[in-house]
Amino acid sequence: MVHRIISPLKTRSFFLFGARGTGKSTFLRQFFKPEEALWIDLLDIEQEDRYARRPNELAEHLQALHPKPSWVVVDEIQKVPRLLDVIHAQIEQGSVHFAMTGSSARKLKRQSTNLLAGRASIYDLFPFTHTELADAFNLDSALKFGTLPAVWACPGEEEKKAFLRAYALTYLKEEIWAEHWIQNLDPFRRFLEVAAQCCGELINFTNIARDVGADVKTVQSYFQILEDTLVGFLLEPFHQSLRKRQTQAPKFYLFDPGVKRALNRTLNLDLLPGTYDYGKAFEHFVVAEALRLSSYRQNDFRFSYLRTKDGAEIDLMIERPGLPDALIEIKSSAQVSEQDTRTLEKFLPSMKNAEAFCLSRDPLAKQIGSVKALPWRDGLRALGIA
Repeated sequence: MVHRIISPLKTRSFFLFGARGTGKSTFLRQFFKPEEALWIDLLDIEQEDRYARRPNELAEHLQALHPKPSWVVVDEIQKVPRLLDVIHAQIEQGSVHFAMTGSSARKLKRQSTNLLAGRASIYDLFPFTHTELADAFNLDSALKFGTLPAVWACPGEEEKKAFLRAYALTYLKEEIWAEHWIQNLDPFRRFLEVAAQCCGELINFTNIARDVGADVKTVQSYFQILEDTLVGFLLEPFHQSLRKRQTQAPKFYLFDPGVKRALNRTLNLDLLPGTYDYGKAFEHFVVAEALRLSSYRQNDFRFSYLRTKDGAEIDLMIERPGLPDALIEIKSSAQVSEQDTRTLEKFLPSMKNAEAFCLSRDPLAKQIGSVKALPWRDGLRALGIA
């Protein structure tokens, strides 16, 4: 059993959002004792139909229970958003807490739901992190197949590939369409493959729109869907001015390297150290890992990338309240040298109150000029993330 490091407060109700397959239900079944919680599974067709017809039946059922449970778990709350009105009233009465899971807050927001107006905390759950997997973690496997719980449980590589292909087909395509987040499935299918191909790159909405046969606004809405469903995230360019940040192109990353490889159909290709593809996969993994762990720690770090007009770029910039800003280069090299830290040295003098890090596969920690070159795990700890 993998111990998840997310730790919701048990003193107030909460939402637990995450992409399908990240283990939300499994986590809550471990988090609550069986006698502690009443469980409502809205993926069950009968339960969904019951509460969709009469949401107030939940309040009536709770009224009849003696003793009342301490918690009510509502799995996939976006299936019946009207239940939130009943839940709101129950929380106001103060007699029971609610834990609500969902793949996205998008449907709730679209139906003018206010997510209980601050009466419930919001947490996100991601694929396994290296700290959760501990000694079972294997970097090459994480780069090739990702760390979704079901993938990690597969006995062999062929089983991992089969699961990821099915996940990409059934969830990321048909299920998003079935939930009415999109109206036309064909351009969205093409978009997912293109989005996977440009993972870690600057987004050119116009070019992508041309490639998938859709207009720019539609493509922008597709990226928003992936963000809302926690299937992907945008990394904005760093600039002191918020307005200027918004006028420059963001980078896009899918939430899991294995899902990325499934979508761009490269699961059967070798991923070898020293190659360009390995380097991009390593960067993808470290960036995603940093955001996951930071989310769990709720340390309010802000992540971006840094790029100059002449094309010089820093992979990751982290604004850390109470700490110096961190400039980070991510290198898949097993032996870091001055060549890997040159760009950091170039940027550092122009940044106020900042420090520079190079995270890599090199097992030795080094001080190269002004740059702390650290093994990637040690680097995440030194940054205050892991």
